[in-house]
Amino acid sequence: MNIENLAQQLDEAALRAEAVDQISLQQSFGVDDAYAIQAASLQRRYARGEHFIGLKMGFTSRAKMQQMGVHDMIWGRLTDAMLLPAEGTLSLQKHIHPRAEPELCFLVNQPIDRELSAAEAPDFVSGIAPAIEVIDSRYRNFKFSLEDVIADNCSSAALAVGPWQPTNTPIGDLQMELLIDGAVVHEGNSSAILGDPWKSFMAATRLAAQYGQPIPEGALIMAGAATPAVYLQAGQSVEVRVAQLGEVAFAVH
Repeated sequence: MNIENLAQQLDEAALRAEAVDQISLQQSFGVDDAYAIQAASLQRRYARGEHFIGLKMGFTSRAKMQQMGVHDMIWGRLTDAMLLPAEGTLSLQKHIHPRAEPELCFLVNQPIDRELSAAEAPDFVSGIAPAIEVIDSRYRNFKFSLEDVIADNCSSAALAVGPWQPTNTPIGDLQMELLIDGAVVHEGNSSAILGDPWKSFMAATRLAAQYGQPIPEGALIMAGAATPAVYLQAGQSVEVRVAQLGEVAFAVH
């Protein structure tokens, strides 16, 4: 299979903000091939000057895993071009059909090149923050197979990260709200993230090591969504509030 060609198709779809057909309709491929396509697509971004800044986790809801017929999480790569500044603005012109979802984010304080245990994990994190992830599939109608979405960098598009809080803050049972224009549209709980967001962080270290992706000091680990995602429209303000952690917001234009 031509991994570079498939990676180019997805990269150019993201650059042009134009949806394409699922690449699995052209050729059948497995999960490992999908991650190879993802890596090749990201290499094109790095060649244009973007820099790796961390990982995002997907399928961190047991219900979502069952819905997709999978038994493990998936992950994508984050770059500096995806990171919105504090109280920043998301441009719809750069996206196809973006959606926002409330998450937690971990700040890595030393390099990680292996799976970490529950006992070790807190020593590798210097802060935890409320966050918003913007997902934006490059496929028409936001429809894809498991392999398609992995190849498409797990729909990674943008993220906003709020104030960092101490790592000893209990995060296993926190109320989380997603607000549009000041009104709550979804409420959830951090326990929806694998029962405990720390489990998502540990899974990120396992999967990154499995696929040869080092996690450097200063990297961000997005733990996964606590509620369904919401389609974004121009003129909206988007905010996430997490009990004990704070708020994060951006505008859409």
